Amino acid sequence: MLSRRLLAPLCALLLLLVLPAGASALDRATVGRSFDRWIARSGATYSGAFVRDLTTGEALYAARADRPRIPASVEKLFTTAAALGTLVPTGHLQTRVARTGTLDRGALDGDLLLIGGGDPTLGADDLQRLAREVRRAGIRRVSGSVIGDESRFDGLRGGPRTSGAADVDMSGVLGALTINRGYAARPGGPALAAARRFARALRARGVRVSGRTTTGEAPLDAEPIAAAASPSILELAQTTNITSDNFYAETLLKALAAQESAPARTALGASVARSALLGMGVSPGTIADGSGLSRRNTVTARQVVGLLARMHASDLGPAFESTLAVAGRTGTLRRRLIGTSAEGACRGKTGTLRDVSTLAGYCRTLEGHVVAFAILLNGVNVSAAHAAQDRAVAVLARYMSRPLGRKLFG
Repeated sequence: MLSRRLLAPLCALLLLLVLPAGASALDRATVGRSFDRWIARSGATYSGAFVRDLTTGEALYAARADRPRIPASVEKLFTTAAALGTLVPTGHLQTRVARTGTLDRGALDGDLLLIGGGDPTLGADDLQRLAREVRRAGIRRVSGSVIGDESRFDGLRGGPRTSGAADVDMSGVLGALTINRGYAARPGGPALAAARRFARALRARGVRVSGRTTTGEAPLDAEPIAAAASPSILELAQTTNITSDNFYAETLLKALAAQESAPARTALGASVARSALLGMGVSPGTIADGSGLSRRNTVTARQVVGLLARMHASDLGPAFESTLAVAGRTGTLRRRLIGTSAEGACRGKTGTLRDVSTLAGYCRTLEGHVVAFAILLNGVNVSAAHAAQDRAVAVLARYMSRPLGRKLFG
């Protein structure tokens, strides 16, 4: 058996063999100088960066790490962490069908209610399945109406950036009952559009509805008939972070608020998220929305890395890490860091607003350590920021706590 004295040098030599062409291991000082150089070259008026080796607990780099900055879509890390911790990864958002009145020999003397639960993925196929379940429940005729109920969320169609008005950058129209992201909405709102689509699906299944399709709130004694579940909270979080989906992020924040009261409001969701994160030992900064579209969100680089560190150390660590884009491979990082040491070795969340560019995530280094980083650049040309961030992260992926050339044999 190899002695411990020989095992460490042998492992170091093996690492030399697997280094990418032209790459070399870098120590903490070199990483720090590289970060200084690339952040300066970004030209950012306001910046903040922090790096911690989560394997050793050592802080590797800090520059203006405690200055609040606008995080842009890096804010989604806090939203999804709170959602995973509160709604649980295997949970779902449900769209339900219920009825009022009496059912006699296939005739319902009452209404059918389509009750939204905030599922951002609700589509025509879901409504077809719900219509099939109504038919299986023995309903052939409805004397009343199909009613769309979106009361679980408030009626604001956007976030605080637009004072609740629909936001083109949301990539959807917010609501508890939306089909195809609410884009099918006509005058009357997304709930009415969804209810109309459901009424058509019922008729296609042979269920005749006499009343006019409308919106309203389901009575407490409405009898459940069927339900359609969203993808899991984990899958929603993965789409939120990997593709940086603003619509999903804001929906998750309102889903958090709905755990406390309805109709759910963005401000309440921010409060619930903050409480959940504090309970996890995470300081979240100022939360204004779930997506990062608002410039009223602020956070420090140290707080972002604190979140990453807490999640990595928790039982939710693997699930949370799976929500991040892989450098050079997937999501918003698929065209970045290609051909560098970071490709495939780092996962991250990007953030972009006008004059704002941010990047945060994890890298697995040459010796197998996990390093968490956050680079927040405000008042910056976004293209220049991307170049600087990518150079810095590529350097970080080559970090080693004990460089190969130092005391290799004793």
